[in-house]
Amino acid sequence: QVQLVESGGGLVQPGGSLRLSCAASGSIASIPIMGWYRQAPGKERESVALIDSGITNYAGSVKGRFTISRDNAKNTMYLQMSSLRLEDTAVYYCSMTYRGGGTWNTDWGQGTQVTVSS
Repeated sequence: QVQLVESGGGLVQPGGSLRLSCAASGSIASIPIMGWYRQAPGKERESVALIDSGITNYAGSVKGRFTISRDNAKNTMYLQMSSLRLEDTAVYYCSMTYRGGGTWNTDWGQGTQVTVSS
């Protein structure tokens, strides 16, 4: 089973930037859907950005500020975050969704904390 490990989180001021990475322990070349989610305290986990067979999709709240990408050669997915806002504070999780055993399966990383604060 491929493991996912996020990194790159931290404390940043409003308006700043961060780049999150999601490193997979195995090949992601055949994984059709990968994504970033976040969960703020007291809130449900929400989708931030997805990349599905090369097509990207963003939550309205991050569109134009965040960019998702993947590098299959490095087995890594990224989330470039710019113009960060206080409300972007959350634990960010990466995921991969694939077909296996006749069903769709989703695996998750352990999360990385992003705190936007002045």
